[in-house]
Amino acid sequence: MASESITSTEYIKHHLQNLTFGKLPDGTLGLAQDPEQAKAMGFWAINLDTLGVAFLLGVLFLYFFSRVAKNATINVPGGSQNFVEWIIEFIDTSVRGSFSGRNKMVAPLALTIFIWIFLMNLMDLVPIDYLPVVAHALGLPFLKVVPTTDPNATFGMSIAIFILVIYYSIKIKGVSGFAGELALQPFSSNNPVIKTVFIPINLLLEGVNLIAKPLSLSLRLFGNMYAGEMIFILLALMGGAWAVASVGNSVLFGTQVLLSLGWAIFHILIITLQAFIFMTLTIVYLDMAHQEHH
Repeated sequence: MASESITSTEYIKHHLQNLTFGKLPDGTLGLAQDPEQAKAMGFWAINLDTLGVAFLLGVLFLYFFSRVAKNATINVPGGSQNFVEWIIEFIDTSVRGSFSGRNKMVAPLALTIFIWIFLMNLMDLVPIDYLPVVAHALGLPFLKVVPTTDPNATFGMSIAIFILVIYYSIKIKGVSGFAGELALQPFSSNNPVIKTVFIPINLLLEGVNLIAKPLSLSLRLFGNMYAGEMIFILLALMGGAWAVASVGNSVLFGTQVLLSLGWAIFHILIITLQAFIFMTLTIVYLDMAHQEHH
């Protein structure tokens, strides 16, 4: 991609565009050939690259962990078993430290969230042009390989967590308890009149707090990963510009390589941290859903 005669703006737009499937202007179903077509497809369009990469990474995660579990031994464990046991122990410690209720679903959910998001984030370390070039050779107009840079993916995960929070809030506290939690906190009074006046204020405050949970989960992950991808794209553009301006200049080439390598090493921390934050907030939100207020 970097070698083609396109402007910097076109290069950036190309790398930020998903492989979108939906209804074309002529009424048929197919792949969008440009961002305008993808935008015109509207709400029911499907980002095939986001779904495909996320699905494959999920299958890889399940296959690896299930294979290690089947071959687990009580004797001297191998490297794979040591790694999986270390991850499970880390998740178990995180859940025990943040979740005070009793729910067998929370730990497996936390493990799935952490590993799956980490793997999706890790795709950002694949050289920016490699997979899009392969996709172009196969006839695909676009390929965006980092699912967490697609807000549809991050919002989908956060909405699923939000549904679980609502479900367990109602299951543990009952409909009346959940409604009372929204209407009678944080302001309350023993005076019935003042208590009634506080209800709409509490509903507004608690409603905003409730809606903010999936928004913060999704936008934090999306924003950090999108910014990281943009920096990789800009570094690729800078390297291409230097290569054209100074053919054979090893200093400029070395500088670009060092910048890219430095950002990639730093980005490993961001990749891991964002997966950990999403997992931790999920555990905390579910813990709050399991707590009964009296």
